[in-house]
Amino acid sequence: MSDNLVKRVVIAGGGTAGWVAAAALSKHLGPLIEIVLIESDEIGTVGVGEATIPTIRTFHRLLELDELAFLRATQATFKLGIAFENWARRGDRYFHAFGRVGQSIWMGDFQHMWLRGREAGVADDLGAYCLEMAAAEAGKFATSDKGGINYAYHFDAGLYAGFLRAFSEARGVRRIEGKIARVRQNAETGFIEALDLDDGQVVGGDLFVDCTGFRGLLIEQTLHAGYEDWSHWLPTNRALAVQTHSVAPARPYTRAIAHEAGWQWQIPLQHRVGNGLVYCSDYVSDEAARETLLAGIDGAPITEPRLIRYLTGRRKQVWSKNCVALGLASGFVEPLESTSIHLIMIGVTRLIQSFPFGGIRPSLVRHYNDLAQTELERVRDFIILHYHLNQRRDEPFWERCRTMAIPDSLAHRIELFREAALTPQSADDLFQSDSWLQVMLGQRLEPEGYHRMGHMLSEAHLRRAFADVQQNIANTVARMPTHQTFLDQYCAA
Repeated sequence: MSDNLVKRVVIAGGGTAGWVAAAALSKHLGPLIEIVLIESDEIGTVGVGEATIPTIRTFHRLLELDELAFLRATQATFKLGIAFENWARRGDRYFHAFGRVGQSIWMGDFQHMWLRGREAGVADDLGAYCLEMAAAEAGKFATSDKGGINYAYHFDAGLYAGFLRAFSEARGVRRIEGKIARVRQNAETGFIEALDLDDGQVVGGDLFVDCTGFRGLLIEQTLHAGYEDWSHWLPTNRALAVQTHSVAPARPYTRAIAHEAGWQWQIPLQHRVGNGLVYCSDYVSDEAARETLLAGIDGAPITEPRLIRYLTGRRKQVWSKNCVALGLASGFVEPLESTSIHLIMIGVTRLIQSFPFGGIRPSLVRHYNDLAQTELERVRDFIILHYHLNQRRDEPFWERCRTMAIPDSLAHRIELFREAALTPQSADDLFQSDSWLQVMLGQRLEPEGYHRMGHMLSEAHLRRAFADVQQNIANTVARMPTHQTFLDQYCAA
């Protein structure tokens, strides 16, 4: 099998993962391979992943998607970050914005200058030096041909899959309606040869992409790739999702509101609001969680709350034999920082970059798996950070998160910040220095020391520098329309 050319790709499953894969493969490799996608209208998708991070815009540029058409087709709004409420302590609120915070120099990041300014009484809150945070808090938004503001989207995941389906089919992807009844494997190699559908169709292929969700029909049920359980670090295991009518102008950010056994999300779209409750069933019953969710919504429900069970962790091999898993089939961290759709997109991007035209080789598979593992572990650490650095007392769930052992990689990052205000990053880190800075400070982790480069400047100089940055941001935000006004004028669906 390793000497056979890969000419036909079969994608098992639709939804966001399946159609993202189909869109990217058909756009960039369409003339070189045949692409078939199998999905059943009778099998539902999780489909609640309505929030994204800014990397989606890079992916859309690779597809040459028209932003306006996408926004209208998916009822999308803009996202400048996430507001975290009640996380470190009840009553606390902080913002993880997508933009740069202040201006860094080669000697050190902005926080060292800011910590000096705060010590001297000449610096305002950290958020005053981030355009995206200031705009979000003011409920403002605008794009510009000159760039300047970093943003992502909120959108309807079901409409997004449909939008990408039309895109993919226009580029030659063939969709087959049906349920997979049996997976055929080569008796000697164990490679997948074909999928038998319940109506008798047999769909053969050279490379199979598993987008069958949590069940991992190909990667796990057939190839037994294995699963690494992370629930000792990320103990939430259930989510309830419900859609509600909009009752207020759409905010340009996601809300993540901590509760006694997890957290609740609010995601504004043009035509509705997505709401959900993430929780650990060891500490709250499904019925009590449902009551908490419905008590925390603002508009009338459009749907009944939907229960989703999951186990945080990763597939030990996301590429096994001639099968690559994407989306929930590859693992699941949890939705706190809206990384699920990004991980699908980076997974198919890497597949395109290392596509096995000349046959599937062990070195290629190992390389792909190593990259996937490294990225997911870094995302995992960033999410654990939010839970571990809490000061919520007398609540068993939060006590568990605060006192649990954490990965050495995360412990090292926390100590670097605590001791020296350092937020190191590598080129391939998904969450950059500014993200770690905002969450660590937001979770009340105060540095004991910092780089003294700010002491090279007088307090008067520091005061002017901070004031100039703050004033430039304030002037920019003042010129922006409200987020709702921009939506109505630019991309109303």
